[in-house]
Amino acid sequence: MKRIAVFCGSSDGVSPAYKEGAVQLGKELARRGITLVYGGASVGIMGTVADTVLEAGGQVIGVIPQMLEDREISHRNLTELIIVSSMHERKTKMSDLADGFIALPGGPGTLEEFFEIFTWAQLGLHQKPCGILNVNGYYDLLISFFDHMHEQQFLHEKYRSMALVDSDPADLIEKFNTYAPPSVKTYIKEDQT
Repeated sequence: MKRIAVFCGSSDGVSPAYKEGAVQLGKELARRGITLVYGGASVGIMGTVADTVLEAGGQVIGVIPQMLEDREISHRNLTELIIVSSMHERKTKMSDLADGFIALPGGPGTLEEFFEIFTWAQLGLHQKPCGILNVNGYYDLLISFFDHMHEQQFLHEKYRSMALVDSDPADLIEKFNTYAPPSVKTYIKEDQT
């Protein structure tokens, strides 16, 4: 693992535990020499995880759409800030840069980013690990919902196991290091002519 993309909130949330979880993840990334790839903002736990990696001597690449750069919320002290034209381009660039993906607590945007990248893995578009850092039980209901999707036969067991979950950043990254992606069906039809 050379680079991990982190999806997370642009606010701190109600519990101080969320910010502390971002700090712990940032320290662990820097300790391991893993570059943080994230959404490029200076606010919320997005800013916290970036600041923590930088303060610990690590590298941080931010990817931010021009519309958010125009609102002056981008982080000005990153190793590298990449400005893209759209949210879609942001996700694609983050995917290209990262060797794995972690969701910290966040709102609908965080979930949308995580689920798109998880779906890409399910479709075989990449074979990178996708993890959920379950800080302070924030994702308990989502984890239960994954189980519900499996029970209702909307999520095959081998795909369910692709969502790596832990409450400890070091343990989650260890799961990344030992991750073996399942074989997946290809949904691209062969040329029949």
